[in-house]
Amino acid sequence: MAVNLATKYSSQIAEVFTAGSFIKGKTSSSFDLTGVKTLKVYTPVTVPEVDYTREGLSRYGTVTEMQDIVQELKMTQDKAFTLTIDKGNNLDQNMTKKAADMLRLQINEQSTPAADKYALRRFAMMAGTIETVGEAPTKDTIVELISTGAQTLDDNLVPDSDRYVYVTSEVYKMIRLSPEFTGLEGLGVKAVGKGVCGEISGLNIVRVPKSYMPDGCYFLITHKNAVLMPYKISDAKVHNDPVGVSGALIEGRHYYDAFVLGAKSAGVYALVLSANKLSTPSVSISNGSATISKPTGASEVRYTTDGTDPRYSDSAKVYSSAIAVDTGTVVRAAAFADDKFTSSVAEKTA
Repeated sequence: MAVNLATKYSSQIAEVFTAGSFIKGKTSSSFDLTGVKTLKVYTPVTVPEVDYTREGLSRYGTVTEMQDIVQELKMTQDKAFTLTIDKGNNLDQNMTKKAADMLRLQINEQSTPAADKYALRRFAMMAGTIETVGEAPTKDTIVELISTGAQTLDDNLVPDSDRYVYVTSEVYKMIRLSPEFTGLEGLGVKAVGKGVCGEISGLNIVRVPKSYMPDGCYFLITHKNAVLMPYKISDAKVHNDPVGVSGALIEGRHYYDAFVLGAKSAGVYALVLSANKLSTPSVSISNGSATISKPTGASEVRYTTDGTDPRYSDSAKVYSSAIAVDTGTVVRAAAFADDKFTSSVAEKTA
């Protein structure tokens, strides 16, 4: 029996629920990677104050040249998609697959979620502070844990404004049911961005789907100026009746990445399951030689000998064998793996 496709398919395709980006608009826009694949960020290093001496030629202290910490940001995510909408199939379906609408659907269902998931993972994996817990938070502990994160930002002089805490619906439910949150229903719930659904401890709550949050991460706090999500290419197009296709050809490409800025990494805080964070490597120094132990599960250990943070510094090197060091050299090391949160930094002075 013949099937009436115009009847079988409604005038509009039943689209799955989609959401726009939860990340865009909540990251720094101070850096522009247009025209380059990598960007080097230079952060001037200040010096501690000393007592003023009222005589002699060094009354203000010893003169030193201001140094820089350099972080290289390299673009890595170059993604694409292509689809065709055959003219015959589209006619049989009562022209329900309009090319522009299908392009929007592809971006909403695939491109945007993939970019957001990647960004949240990168921010959490490279957070300046990665605190651990042995078990999942509960409604009785979640508010205190988030408040501790906010306090950490306070203690590190991170500005009060533009702070966000990313949580899953499960964690958001805990917050709503927690005793501390009772009575705060009307405070700060006006949405100021995609996904923002309230405020706690001065943090805008951004509720994201569970699949967006990295495994083992219970919440992520970021200050807008501490994270970066540059897009070099965000390109999408529809070709009508191109060579070889009777109908529409849809193509899209987006070239992007996500970074934690080392100089402002104190503005990024993640609470994770302890089993998902790498142990801190140990640094040993003897007879002008430094050795570093690689923790279990680490794919590599990076180190610096100029006092900079090996998690972000352009001068960081991958450890492979003992390092010759001079007296007074500061050796700092951190462990890395694709499926684990970055370790804390070990430090030892020769």
